[in-house]
Amino acid sequence: MMVDSIGASTSVIGHRLPYQRRICFRDASHKPSRFVRCQLFCKQFMGRRLICSSTTPGTVTMQKFEGFMVSTIKSLAMELTKEAVPSPKDRKMPHDFDYTTDVGLNSGRLWPPSNKADNPKLHNPLLRQERMGCGWLGAIFEWEGVIVEDDPNLEKQAWLVLAQEEGKSPPLALVLKRIEGMKNEQAISEVLCWSRDPSELRRLATRKEEIYQTLQGGGFYQIRSGSQEFISTLVNHKIPIAVASTRPRKNLQEAIEAVGVQSFLNAIVTAEDVYRGKPDPEMFVYAAQLLNFIPERCIVFGNSNSAVEAAHDAHMKCVAVASKHPVYELGAADLVVRRLDELSIVDLKNLADIDSPEFDSGELEVELEEEEDPSRSSSVGVDDFF
Repeated sequence: MMVDSIGASTSVIGHRLPYQRRICFRDASHKPSRFVRCQLFCKQFMGRRLICSSTTPGTVTMQKFEGFMVSTIKSLAMELTKEAVPSPKDRKMPHDFDYTTDVGLNSGRLWPPSNKADNPKLHNPLLRQERMGCGWLGAIFEWEGVIVEDDPNLEKQAWLVLAQEEGKSPPLALVLKRIEGMKNEQAISEVLCWSRDPSELRRLATRKEEIYQTLQGGGFYQIRSGSQEFISTLVNHKIPIAVASTRPRKNLQEAIEAVGVQSFLNAIVTAEDVYRGKPDPEMFVYAAQLLNFIPERCIVFGNSNSAVEAAHDAHMKCVAVASKHPVYELGAADLVVRRLDELSIVDLKNLADIDSPEFDSGELEVELEEEEDPSRSSSVGVDDFF
């Protein structure tokens, strides 16, 4: 029947149909009974085939008609399409809508969300899926105070002995704290201001390292408690490891071989590889490039605020090891531990989540604007009678 046909074709009525024809229903005697104007496709409806007549254009013969009184089809169709067809305002699609799935083709797409770790150049979908998971991460370690034990007084004594040999005034404790973690040439030229000649800077930096090795006792290193177990856990989970230090490559290689962790390391960054040390992020950025990881998926393990600052400037997360500083002084880090074996792989995966808003510049701008707003100031003006 025609009503059943309309009910079965609700989805068809919801579309814009291209045919506007005059339909004639014929009974068993093949006499025309009623003419109604309607929009229909020539299609199978509920077991009844609508056949276009070749003699009369626009006339459709309906078989198996049983004499049912046809009501107004137009009103019935409008009633059925109220819920099936959205309003014209809701039906409009944004011009920039796209269904692409590759990063970089359309930055305004709605789904899937952009992932910085994704690489559309990879033709292997399993590798792309692995990269986008939070388990795809790299670890960058500082050497002294993180993997091996460190005596911070030796570094200060080396600078004082060098100043005495060169006839310079001994640097203050505040200055020694400032040059902590810097490259030797950088500290001598920018902070101590002893010389700016390149050859003289190399000589002073080499002499300072010789004094440090002498004070240390001939290169004796002791691995920190929990570091060996944590490194083994990273290797078992196939997480690449890099070591970044401002020591010369020769001295660092000897220390790594003495401890016996050279087989666990995938990359080594030394003073010869960078121009500046901490708090400049160059050292950590270069280590991430050697590991072939984006900075957002690298975790830095340091033991000072300069390491935390350098890691955050490189858009990396930082785990601070309280080896020479108390825990409350390292609050700027993402995690603070006393030993590396206090961490788990789950902690590292949570840190490697690139959707976290720690590095969102918009929030920082809002906070600065709120601080600079003079209307919110609670200070009281007081006349100065002096």
